[in-house]
Amino acid sequence: MIDPAQLILFIPAALALNLTPGSDMLFCLGQGLKSGPRAGIAASLGVATGALIHSLLAAFGLAALLAAYPFAFEIVRWAGVSYLVWLAVQAVRNRDAALSAVPVGSGNLFAAWRDGAIVNLFNPKVAIFMLAFVPQFVDPSRGSTILQFLIFGAVLNIGGTLVNGIVGAFAGSIGRTLTSSTALMTLYRWLTCSIFLGLAAKLAFDRR
Repeated sequence: MIDPAQLILFIPAALALNLTPGSDMLFCLGQGLKSGPRAGIAASLGVATGALIHSLLAAFGLAALLAAYPFAFEIVRWAGVSYLVWLAVQAVRNRDAALSAVPVGSGNLFAAWRDGAIVNLFNPKVAIFMLAFVPQFVDPSRGSTILQFLIFGAVLNIGGTLVNGIVGAFAGSIGRTLTSSTALMTLYRWLTCSIFLGLAAKLAFDRR
């Protein structure tokens, strides 16, 4: 059982981290701009899926492998960079096509969810962060450390999902409202492209 005092300390710390603009938040912003509020929310759920997997990996110690073996870290990191660049290209391709509100059907929602999960999974810093932050609140004397780790990870993930979902939905509302302007929609496409390229650059050049 988790120490209630530790949980009280963890929740505001996790909320502060969730409210700090980062790669996941910007990704959801880009998806919301590109495909509307529902896609922004779906992207946040995809990010949450990736974060859940990272929590499981970190809880069972596998994330430590990325910290211990730089070559494995680099493979995952550059796979993430490549995927973000591909998303940036997709954001501006077919620029001569008619600009209109993007229909958000089940296919687009699945794609937004999938992309969010992949981008999060291919950011090895998320796993290392989970391994560095959460264990500070885990007390081996309180029972299963794996169960405690997963509970703390779930709290962190729920907060992040809510924040990212709100950001994605708000961005999507703006994009959908202004779809009648060709110039603004062109700007949105390039803004989305710039967000994805910026995330790729951040992942590529940030120090471990």
